[in-house]
Amino acid sequence: MELRPALAVLVLLVLASCARGEDPYLYFEWNVSFVDLAPLGAPQRVIAINNQLPGPEIAVTTNNNLEINVFNSLDEPLLFTWNAVWMRRSSWQDGVLGTNCPIPPGANWTYKFQVKDQIGSGFYYPSLLMQRAAGGYGGIRIYNRAVIAVPFAPPAGDITMLIGDWYKQNHTALRGTLDAGFMIGAPDGVLINGRGPYGSYFVVEPANTYRLRISNVGISTTLNFRIEGHRMLLVETEGSYTVQNFYDSLDVHVGQSYSVIITTDQAPGDFHIVASSRFGVPVLTGLATLHYSNSPSTLGGTLPPGPDPGDVGFSFNQAWSIRWNLTAGAARPNPQGSFHYGVINVSRTIKLFNTAPMINGKQRFAVNDISYFNPDTPLKLADYYKIPGVFSLNSIPDSPYFSTPFLGTSVLNVDYHSFIEIIFQNNEEVIQSWHIDGYQFFVVGFGPGAWNDTSRLTYNLYDAVARSTTQVYPMSWTAIFMSLDNVGMWEIRSQNPARQYLGQDLYMRVYNPEEARSTETPIPSNVLRCGKAVGLN
Repeated sequence: MELRPALAVLVLLVLASCARGEDPYLYFEWNVSFVDLAPLGAPQRVIAINNQLPGPEIAVTTNNNLEINVFNSLDEPLLFTWNAVWMRRSSWQDGVLGTNCPIPPGANWTYKFQVKDQIGSGFYYPSLLMQRAAGGYGGIRIYNRAVIAVPFAPPAGDITMLIGDWYKQNHTALRGTLDAGFMIGAPDGVLINGRGPYGSYFVVEPANTYRLRISNVGISTTLNFRIEGHRMLLVETEGSYTVQNFYDSLDVHVGQSYSVIITTDQAPGDFHIVASSRFGVPVLTGLATLHYSNSPSTLGGTLPPGPDPGDVGFSFNQAWSIRWNLTAGAARPNPQGSFHYGVINVSRTIKLFNTAPMINGKQRFAVNDISYFNPDTPLKLADYYKIPGVFSLNSIPDSPYFSTPFLGTSVLNVDYHSFIEIIFQNNEEVIQSWHIDGYQFFVVGFGPGAWNDTSRLTYNLYDAVARSTTQVYPMSWTAIFMSLDNVGMWEIRSQNPARQYLGQDLYMRVYNPEEARSTETPIPSNVLRCGKAVGLN
């Protein structure tokens, strides 16, 4: 068999890396551009990668090395961030304004990193200027190494389903509304894999099992996911294998990812796939089709029912039922339960109170009274080059002073190898979703009202799931435990891009005073320099 030149080069590169004893290298080239599409029937400009929406899926194996060369063919700056726990030892590649200078229009930049000790499901997206509302996202799947057992039988297929709310307005118009000091309104619909109602069509074989990787890539709306006639066996979330429970429907909050197993055991037919909005009006519904290959029929019948759109209790109870699988291995052979997080002493408690103040007559969002703004020099570069005047350590308090909210650059300084507790307090009537880059954390508790010391009596100190994105219910709190084992400058952000854009954001500097090379990768040779870092070497 004759190999095509490009494939032959890739094979030689992989073989060469294996000969050197390194983990394999995988290479990607992305051209990011605007294209005209009509996801909800109205023509608009969306962000595509290699003319695709969603963009190319990244399918890799634990410990693979990746090089992703991104060409920015937009008319505005660009960065990509990775909504999975990829950046072990490499916040230089995180793709947010606190760590990277943007890729200018007409230029390119290559991300280089290893998916070290990672497995599971996630997605990527553009992190700047409300661009996530224009698309530019794609799925991530990281397979186990062959020597590590997976806690379920190999499925016949692996299907990515990217669900999310969508606005008919272009992202530039949405950004203009936010810049003027107003909030954007409700979304116009829900997409499944970048397409409107019944635009996505998934063909399966009867009498088989399939793994579905479901990610909420939207910007503001919790979605309830379900498939007519098919129960879902939950097996994984954001790199953690879970206790395997069946669900008729699953609440997927903004930024979260789940893997479920379905069995195609129904009579031949076509079945509704539904992603419907929760906790708001009007109820929006995304629709797609699951088609059995031997089906003689067309889609009919009624949509499978979901929970009442306003039923927060359903979501609370479901969230409590999602547990860590203590007997399964993940990226390594030792069981997930070998890390006994519940017996580690907490060295520091950080309470993050979220508010929605008006500052200078404009709508903003704040954490512990500070509404974040980005300096023109990335924090990571300022820290590396010791540039003064960009940020101050511990410029955000561990709990709010309840002072007059103000604009600032919030940076928590925390110690490498410490073990901390973070409380997210939501005093608003809307659900929130929070993500921490570079980390998995244990969601040990959540509940209504205001958190206090006695709330710890309700914590799950045994098998709380480890993940990278957590919801905080309206007028409620969520508590997490986190082992600080990853040196770097890491963003703690709202997964609602509008809230993040208006200040619901901060950074966590995980510092190793020894500055040992083994705890963080060095500054990239191709690093972009901007702001006060221009001209520095």
